[in-house]
Amino acid sequence: MELWGRMLWALLSGPGRGGSTLGWAFSSWQPQPPLAGLSSATELVSHWTRVFERRGIPEARESSEYIVAHVLGAKTFQSLRPALWTQPLTSQQLQCIQELSSRRLQRMPVQYILGEWDFQGLSLRMVPPVFIPRPETESRVIAVDKGEAAISLTHENAQRLQLQDRIWIIHLDMTSERSWTHLPWGPVDLVVSNPPYIFHQDMEQLAPEIRRYPFLRLSRPTAFPFSYEDPAALDGGEEGMDIISHILALAPQLLKDSGSIFLEVDPRHPELVSSWLQSRPELYLNLVAVRKDFCGRPRFLHIQRSRP
Repeated sequence: MELWGRMLWALLSGPGRGGSTLGWAFSSWQPQPPLAGLSSATELVSHWTRVFERRGIPEARESSEYIVAHVLGAKTFQSLRPALWTQPLTSQQLQCIQELSSRRLQRMPVQYILGEWDFQGLSLRMVPPVFIPRPETESRVIAVDKGEAAISLTHENAQRLQLQDRIWIIHLDMTSERSWTHLPWGPVDLVVSNPPYIFHQDMEQLAPEIRRYPFLRLSRPTAFPFSYEDPAALDGGEEGMDIISHILALAPQLLKDSGSIFLEVDPRHPELVSSWLQSRPELYLNLVAVRKDFCGRPRFLHIQRSRP
């Protein structure tokens, strides 16, 4: 069963923090020295994902992420502090990752390798041959925003709803392509976005409830100084396509084959987006559906990536 990469991503609950690993010995395996040239958690995850994939290990990325996270004292790789993604590991940590990954190459289930597993809110000790509980997969959301206020509020809401273990919240400007290259995720199945899509010339026509905040004294001038909502979250540029085009251009890096992007847009955008995609066949993206809102306006796009 393949779990990785549903945006919503699906996964089993992560392993428990600090659980002891099993002291099993395999006659066909001997510990090897840590791999030269690999020092960070992100590099180790990428390396062992490739190794597992070559050896036909199911859920290769999940396996490598859980192992690396476990050695670093976390339940999931996404729950690690971002600073730990690139921080050099100790030789002892590298050796432990090597040993646990070698057990996975023996097709030992990750639950047994880690020694415990979360199930329905319980952290259970896992020892073979005791049956491994396998709940229905849960949704895992990756929430990305460049606004600090949005990130802070998302953290607050996730904690209030007790969803912090199911949502990965990342402070990131998606228009900066270099930022995406350092993220430790694999291709995903689904991207959902409500990007800034208002035509720039329409910004001044927004309702006062949106654009005015008469009692706020801003520390710096903006193009729309009196605004309840962040103008940057609304203004999509001359034709409202600035952020939309960035998302679509990144699709080959973000999506699996047959993965989908769902966008909320302006009613003028279906035609504009369709023309934009037709002019870029190298992206292998197709506008497969346009859905209407409750007022009958074409506002929602389903764009799908085809296999190259």
